[in-house]
Amino acid sequence: MIVLEQVSKTFDGGSAPAVDGVSLEVAEGETLVLLGSSGCGKTTTLKMINRLVEPSSGTITVDGLDIMRQDPIDLRRSIGYVFQGVGLMPHLSVARNVEIPLRLRGTPAKERRARAEALLRLVDLPPETYAEQYPDQISGGQRQRVGVARALATDPKYLLMDEPFGAVDALTRDRLQQELLDIKARIGKTIIFVTHDIFEALTLADRIAVMHRGRIEQIGAPDDILKRPATAFVRELFGKPARQLGLLEGGAS
Repeated sequence: MIVLEQVSKTFDGGSAPAVDGVSLEVAEGETLVLLGSSGCGKTTTLKMINRLVEPSSGTITVDGLDIMRQDPIDLRRSIGYVFQGVGLMPHLSVARNVEIPLRLRGTPAKERRARAEALLRLVDLPPETYAEQYPDQISGGQRQRVGVARALATDPKYLLMDEPFGAVDALTRDRLQQELLDIKARIGKTIIFVTHDIFEALTLADRIAVMHRGRIEQIGAPDDILKRPATAFVRELFGKPARQLGLLEGGAS
């Protein structure tokens, strides 16, 4: 379980917190989506969990251990992280990109290769075709899959995903979302997923945490938030999707 208790972050000495008193719990096996517009604090919240950004105040625990009492390098190696920009090494093959976390851990070469090939199959990139290709030889959606495979290389319990599908076209995005749901069903990871896309949140989340101006406006299951928005901001944000889904008066029948 990941637990945040009254976590805040300021970058300017405290006058305008980027994250302001966020408290939440992420249960084992859950996908929690942090949803909000640019600048609302969702990515900063995500990065504080593995200490890419240090919290200014509050407490974050992972499996009951305070992250500030852990070595940040060891912490980051124990939690998978998928960036929007993917961050693949252009001079390394697809397989060797997937192997990077295992090389840092000191895993023997033969074991690294076997794990990389298994993960490429998991993300629907058959190693017979893709293992020896380079990032500039594959599509954006395929590069994103490689990023997911790399994040899973050390079999982490937790996976942090920062708008991972934001840079691909709509059709590829839909396909990647469905593939992520399929992967989760097979391997059962706990995921915290950041997005500004409401329909992506509704598709992927077990629960959604709606953020606005550094605070959480509401946390709940997608259906609960659609039908019972807790604040005026959430009501306005989800009004159009709710109408499109036929959940409000004037929506589709």
